[in-house]
Amino acid sequence: MAISQKKNKMAIENIPEIYLKNTIDHTDLFIYDFRMTEDVIKTKVNLNMHMFSFLQEGKKQVHFSDVAVAVNKEQSLLLKKGNCLWTELLDKEAIYFCKLLFFSDKKLKEFLKKHTTEIIIKDKVPYFTIENDTFITSYLNSLTTINLASSVFMESMLSVKFEELMLYLINKYGASFESYLYSLISNKTSDFQKIIEKNSYTNLTLEEIAFLCNMSLSTFKRYFIKEYNVSPGKWLRHKRLLKAKELLEEGNLKSSDIYLDLGYNNLSNFSSAFKQKFGINPKDV
Repeated sequence: MAISQKKNKMAIENIPEIYLKNTIDHTDLFIYDFRMTEDVIKTKVNLNMHMFSFLQEGKKQVHFSDVAVAVNKEQSLLLKKGNCLWTELLDKEAIYFCKLLFFSDKKLKEFLKKHTTEIIIKDKVPYFTIENDTFITSYLNSLTTINLASSVFMESMLSVKFEELMLYLINKYGASFESYLYSLISNKTSDFQKIIEKNSYTNLTLEEIAFLCNMSLSTFKRYFIKEYNVSPGKWLRHKRLLKAKELLEEGNLKSSDIYLDLGYNNLSNFSSAFKQKFGINPKDV
């Protein structure tokens, strides 16, 4: 259990390695209680194991390459390993708290082989949202007890608790959860252009989009130009300004309502870029 220190937003956090006492340890199941006393926006995370995030206090947003999800303490998340951006926000309480349960591909494959018959993967998404209920509350209390046990019994007890949780969720969510579990071990990779299109109208920076594509910024730029024959910065500005014009022409929103969501830090920069692009001020649309 730990209170987080202030994070370097430029750094990539390798999780769960940063939580392990001995970084050379290898484990197939791992529990960690994460506590935080300040908001952290868009942390770059390299998630090296699949992870249950049982949120107890606060709010959590996770942005993947082609989709984003936000939950509060009424929900929990099962996240696929890989690159993503985390935003963790305090709520009414002065602390953010979630219990994390990590598991490996090996452990998942063992469970699926023992308890399921392989099914067709309907949708390949990087997260599954779990509605917290009395079982989840009781389950988290039991994990706390296990965390206090000696290391001699920890692994065996965690294995039993992992199976218990998985079986409960299959019973609760049925084929949709089973399909999601099989998608976690699917080798199909994300399409570059799909990731770009999905993030065209977001406020993500080029560096953040490159990270979600598992690329350095320089590699991302080279690959983007090869695919689109234009620099990513110019392409995104064009797409986002066209979207801004479309939203303003609908008449329901003002510039002040949309500039942040389209990646501009302030209204003045947005207005200047809009006028340079279309020859008129946003307010005159």
